Amino acid sequence: MRPTISAITIKAADRLKILLVKLSSLGDVLHTLPVVHDIKTAFPDAQIDWVVEAAFAGVVQRCEGINKVITCELRKWRKALLSSETRQAWGAFKADLQREAYDAVIDLQGLTKSAVVSKLAKLSPTGKRYAMANRTDGSSYEAPTRWLADEAIHLAPHVHAVQRAREVCAQALRYKLSENAIFIPKYRLLACVNKASAAINNVAKIDAKATVVFAHGSSREDKLWPVSHWVEFGQRLHAQGFSIALVHGSAAEEQRSQVIASQLSIGADKAVVWPRLSIDALVDAMAGTAGVVGVDSGLSHMAVALDMPHVQIYNFDTAWRTGPGDLKTGARQVSVYAQPTPTVDVVWQAWLAAHSVSKQP
Repeated sequence: MRPTISAITIKAADRLKILLVKLSSLGDVLHTLPVVHDIKTAFPDAQIDWVVEAAFAGVVQRCEGINKVITCELRKWRKALLSSETRQAWGAFKADLQREAYDAVIDLQGLTKSAVVSKLAKLSPTGKRYAMANRTDGSSYEAPTRWLADEAIHLAPHVHAVQRAREVCAQALRYKLSENAIFIPKYRLLACVNKASAAINNVAKIDAKATVVFAHGSSREDKLWPVSHWVEFGQRLHAQGFSIALVHGSAAEEQRSQVIASQLSIGADKAVVWPRLSIDALVDAMAGTAGVVGVDSGLSHMAVALDMPHVQIYNFDTAWRTGPGDLKTGARQVSVYAQPTPTVDVVWQAWLAAHSVSKQP
């Protein structure tokens, strides 16, 4: 049995090496970013590396405090497990993963694949692997994550996705979150707001600061907000001098963007469909706008991580688990929930409230 990393050992370790394992998806990775700030607050000199699917590496690389991003393509590799290309890529990934010996490897995914990655990582002589001991409400969880860990951390069943990851790291590394920190997570997602995307500029010359992004797409039809609602909401924004930018990540979402834009094309460049952008480009492009309105999706969670004025629309009572605050909190990012779907009036009032809140220091 490996020795426990005690509070004394950690306090004395000025170069603590930590590996975080959170592979996917975009929203889940974004929800995990605040643990980096928490760890660096407790241990300013800690080295924090992160294993993530290559498709989402752009987000982790933009997180202030990350030392190294180790990428994998498990989703791709499992489709051709026996191919020479997969074997070669797996070997390179494993070699990269095992270059460092870590004092703590923390599985924040809770799945068999993340447990295997954690098990493959190399430990220092006193290092340990940590994982969640139980499923929390609404989350995915597979038992091997605790079987392959040296220490499994028990969590309250009803906990927000952001707080779940933060509590696992705090318990694993034996530090406490201050009361203020619990309610104000720091994502530290860095954007280059002056680095305008050439692709966007080629589409339309619009004032980004007077543009609101519509993150209307989702892989789940039951999460969508009706097109007619987006059109009415866009008309209200137009009346206040805002332009609309529509983002998409699939052919179906692009088609929907075109439909909404065509019904909002009152004047030149008032509603523009952005080209499909990389995660890096999206971070920069979104950060320079006036705010984001969207459904429960990775792009909406990106708006939260960027501390932008944002309204997140829910057709299900799941905002407590993945969404930002509600209208009672006076927050810059808020969730709105109703069945079968929130009305335009309710979302509009939420937008006015969120847009009026000053940026947090």
